[in-house]
Amino acid sequence: MSKLPTRILGKTGLEVSAVGFGGIPIMRHDHETAVAIVTTALDAGVTFIDTAIGYGDSHTKIGAAIQGRREGLILATKSGAATKADMHRDIDIALRDLGVDSIDIFQLHGVGAESWKTIRAEGGALEALIEAKAAGKIDHIGYTSHDVEVAVGMAREPIFETVQFPFNLVAHEPADELIPIAREMNLGFIVMKPMCGGQFDDAELAFKFLNGYPDLVAIPGIENGAEIEEIAHIVASEETLTGDDLTRAQEIIDRLGKVFCRRCGYCQPCPEGIGITTALVFSGLARRFTIDGCRGIAQSILDNAPKCTECGACIEKCPYDLPIPELIKESRDFAEEFLKEHPAD
Repeated sequence: MSKLPTRILGKTGLEVSAVGFGGIPIMRHDHETAVAIVTTALDAGVTFIDTAIGYGDSHTKIGAAIQGRREGLILATKSGAATKADMHRDIDIALRDLGVDSIDIFQLHGVGAESWKTIRAEGGALEALIEAKAAGKIDHIGYTSHDVEVAVGMAREPIFETVQFPFNLVAHEPADELIPIAREMNLGFIVMKPMCGGQFDDAELAFKFLNGYPDLVAIPGIENGAEIEEIAHIVASEETLTGDDLTRAQEIIDRLGKVFCRRCGYCQPCPEGIGITTALVFSGLARRFTIDGCRGIAQSILDNAPKCTECGACIEKCPYDLPIPELIKESRDFAEEFLKEHPAD
């Protein structure tokens, strides 16, 4: 196997493999299988692992896989906690479950306009991260978001050293402003959802596209060992989109660009109380999260999707002109089929 190229994650100075390991899908596997998948990634040359407090037992599975392999490995995790007390709790949980003395990068998870107000205020989660860094529990502070305006604003805050944001063939808007600002501020840019959150499965196109941005680090959610080996080979080739690849890529953009939800949340709140974003991304969640966890989401969609009156308020607010009422109906149908295929015991 070709040796993976490396990247420097901005002002952290950390050298990591050009592709990392995203910790969501291993929630669906038993402990032994998950450990084997992480081990395969490490053997393929991956030196960067990203997970989160919200990813079930991902921490403990990763922790088991990295025992004896901590040297040279960069660990990143994140928490959606907004208060100082809750963030301190989550940092200690992550340290315990990963079985490490310190975490290289700890990120604020999924920051939106409202949560950022609480996080940065007195007694907010940012205070906990600063204190944890001073205590040696974490080394660098980053953030993740789905809101480009929030992400751009936070990029100018000197405290942050990394930003994690969706970027792929379809959701390529960060190239306009966020990526340039991250470069200007010397933030390490971590790419989430390099394959549209599981909405397409052509790894060759996805990573040839990202090879055109050689200072970014992608963290695909890995379902099995063969996936990371395939992705590592594409990244190591450093090939970019040319010729027929461009035609195939445009076909994906044309197809998914009309239905792919960026999870920016601008469409909400719904007058009828429908969780629009969750409904629109559920098919992707169902491919990566635990079956038990997805049952509850599916039932909620079935309960609430019929409330849609097709008032059009969400369409007016969506910056990507998605046909949201139509997509909600499709999500309802998908949720119904999901529950038929995965009935509760």
